[in-house]
Amino acid sequence: MTKLNVVILAAGKGTRMFSDKPKVLHALAGKPLVQHVLDTANILNPQQICVVYGHGGEAVPLAMSGYDGKFVIQQPQLGTGHALQQAMPFLSDDSLTLVLYGDVPLIQHKTLHTMQKAGDGLVLLTVHLDNPSGYGRIVRGQDNDVQSIVEQKDASPEQLEITEVNTGIMLAPTAKLREWLSKLGNNNAQGEYYLTDIVAMAVEQSVTVHTVQPAHRWEVEGINNKTQLATLERIWQQEIAGKLMTQGVTLADPARLDVRGEIICGRDVEIDVGCIFEGKVTLADNVKIGAYSVIRNATIGSGTLIAPYTHIDNSEVGPNCHLGPYARLRPGTKVAEEAHIGNFVEIKNSEIGKGSKANHLTYIGDSTVGCRVNIGAGTITCNYDGANKHRTIIEDEAFIGSDTQLVAPVTVGKGATIGAGSTITKDTPAGELTLSRSKQITVAGWQRPVKGKK
Repeated sequence: MTKLNVVILAAGKGTRMFSDKPKVLHALAGKPLVQHVLDTANILNPQQICVVYGHGGEAVPLAMSGYDGKFVIQQPQLGTGHALQQAMPFLSDDSLTLVLYGDVPLIQHKTLHTMQKAGDGLVLLTVHLDNPSGYGRIVRGQDNDVQSIVEQKDASPEQLEITEVNTGIMLAPTAKLREWLSKLGNNNAQGEYYLTDIVAMAVEQSVTVHTVQPAHRWEVEGINNKTQLATLERIWQQEIAGKLMTQGVTLADPARLDVRGEIICGRDVEIDVGCIFEGKVTLADNVKIGAYSVIRNATIGSGTLIAPYTHIDNSEVGPNCHLGPYARLRPGTKVAEEAHIGNFVEIKNSEIGKGSKANHLTYIGDSTVGCRVNIGAGTITCNYDGANKHRTIIEDEAFIGSDTQLVAPVTVGKGATIGAGSTITKDTPAGELTLSRSKQITVAGWQRPVKGKK
């Protein structure tokens, strides 16, 4: 197969977004619009990817610094043809060049593969719209061959009736593209160099112009304002929801799901309303996710129940656990099988052993908790001394009474019991009861203060 270049035009300011951020860096499904296009382009395994940027200075290349591509500035912005000209010095003639757009995020690689197989010559991606207003029209001849593309502002009344429109996405031999771009003029209503003018040049040279239709109309939807962004977000989330349900996932309401990354689900997974999944999330068999939970970059073991309003971030949860409601697992947390993490419990950078329980109102940070440990309500591991973090170790089968402060570094021995209301600053022996309380006294004659008269 002929070598492929991909050029992504991403220089637009996005005035109608009313934002200081370049339009292509606004997020859809959790990642910038241009990142969607880059990810799709990479699937095609091109020899070169060029991103043409403009407004926003270096914000676009900085945001996409992890991508192995060429970033080329267009300054000033004089139209799509002028934008593509900026990338041409970096493209070899013995190749094909695919033109994509940074604000058309959901183009699918299958559609682009179809364009690659359409035949020699110039390949255009077109679509039929009920309301084609604002789009360049595909003008065909008597034999139904493509003759040209006419922009809305330059179209005659008859041409405005055409419903087949140009999406802007095209595939062309790079050598011919270089030749055509060198001949572009700007004698039009906008005074810009239109990339679409190359179609008439191809026809004049008897170069075959093929057209391909996308599998879904939403693939070619562009983003110009926040309303369009929100609309396309919901369309994409519905697509994700449909795929999950096809795989057997039970969604309480497909319209109330947000996947901002990748979610992998086993069998008999159930997801309630309002849940958000970010990054890469794996849910094993028989996992149930309660309403309005937020899960980011996490693995959840089989049979685990996540109660509503639970937040899990960069953590691992074993099988048959019970988390929440209102629990929070922060990065670096590992919860072993059959553990219970209850309401208003926060865990950070800690391991919780098999069968251990922290059922309410607890903070566990920088800790190693063994198996079958019971942590009472109000317990806090005091892991930060104002300058450095220290670790708490709670060995197997320990019992931590309510309202206990464990001042790290400290170890609670195996099977030890800590009396409620204790502040533990030294290691406690295994199998023993340790407590630290002031002697309880009653102050005779003490009277509660009363509110003074105004």
